[in-house]
Amino acid sequence: MSDDAAHSNGGTPPPAPPRVVATLDTPQAQELAVLGAVFDDLQYVLLCCEHLVTALNSPSTGPVQVDTDAALVEALWTGALVGYSRCFAPHPGRLTDEDVAGLGLDGEVETFHASIKKLRDLYASRHVNPRESLTIGVALTNEGAPHGVAVVSSPQPSVDDPTVRTLGRIAYGLSGLVDARMAQAQQEVLQAAAAMPREELHRLPQVQLAG
Repeated sequence: MSDDAAHSNGGTPPPAPPRVVATLDTPQAQELAVLGAVFDDLQYVLLCCEHLVTALNSPSTGPVQVDTDAALVEALWTGALVGYSRCFAPHPGRLTDEDVAGLGLDGEVETFHASIKKLRDLYASRHVNPRESLTIGVALTNEGAPHGVAVVSSPQPSVDDPTVRTLGRIAYGLSGLVDARMAQAQQEVLQAAAAMPREELHRLPQVQLAG
């Protein structure tokens, strides 16, 4: 049915979307903001894991060739580790170790979760190289005299496909958990706003929406 027909039949057009948002700083709004930040981080982790699976498994030749190198893999893995660990920062409203245990996923999920947080400290360290460790020695001649300096590099193992997929599985489960909490928090924010006097709502800082 066209808009003209709806008006001629007495139909009511849908209300225009609001163009002004009054910003809230209530406890309910603060909780929702924290949950939104956690959800965004989990989506980022999932995206990093998706790209990592492609980078680790795509062939180096053929129609699906992916230009993969160690720098790309490390960058994606570091981003996933930092984003995941940030979800568990000691702040009210963020995730806890008990949330991971409550997912009920198969495998040593809690042990894996703890190891991921330790890896984050390694990859985000200001002092430790996560890629390799170096040992300095002196090259000796057959007579045992110093002949030169030897720099021995011991590469650290890179992330593998099963580890990435396990992290993605946990992040996906946590996303559903946070999404449900956000839905409940939105209702609480709306209820708190509805209980405020109109004059108080109008005095709140406002944001003009584009569109």
